[in-house]
Amino acid sequence: MTVGYADLPRAISSGLVLLDPTLGTPQRIIIMQFNPDTVTRSLAPQATTGESGDRSEALRLIGPAVETWKFEADIDATDQFDTPSPDGIYPQLALLELLIHPPTDRLRNNQTLAALGTIEIAPVETPLTLWVWGGKRVLPVRLTELGITETMFDPQLNPIRATVSIGLRVLNVNDLPTGHRGGELFLAHLAQKEQLAGTVSPARLASLGLTGL
Repeated sequence: MTVGYADLPRAISSGLVLLDPTLGTPQRIIIMQFNPDTVTRSLAPQATTGESGDRSEALRLIGPAVETWKFEADIDATDQFDTPSPDGIYPQLALLELLIHPPTDRLRNNQTLAALGTIEIAPVETPLTLWVWGGKRVLPVRLTELGITETMFDPQLNPIRATVSIGLRVLNVNDLPTGHRGGELFLAHLAQKEQLAGTVSPARLASLGLTGL
């Protein structure tokens, strides 16, 4: 029996969720139009530096590894000419760009406070951003890089095709206050990773040509 394309499971979408860190309610969901073909993950261990010369510290970790993600995603409206958007894909690009901009009302308020002689202005707290790559990876993140290459435009110069380069840093328990929802999500992700690692069959020293250590 030949399996047709209609019989294949439909791929789920990746995306970003902006979450109210207190209530846990989604404020905005950003779906990737096309899932990235590749993602690059990097993990840097947080180990003691050994600068003190204490050799007993050589195997100690001081916290979770710092994990980063990088990928490229395409946004394309060229196949939607039958129902064209008057702004092309600019709204989708603007949605991503606003992840790293404070809201205008807060900026105006800060300007007013500065004009009144206020010395210290509290930084703007943004919603908790989650990167969702399948059900097994729901990660609290901070956007660290956003590059946009616009490659096609409509007659009004609105972009209708672009490639977006995104860099993310996973926020762990060392980055967030104790009890923060993002920290709990990170711990749940780490616990799931431990469970997955436990399903791998144990290897034997003989496979390395050793009989003992």
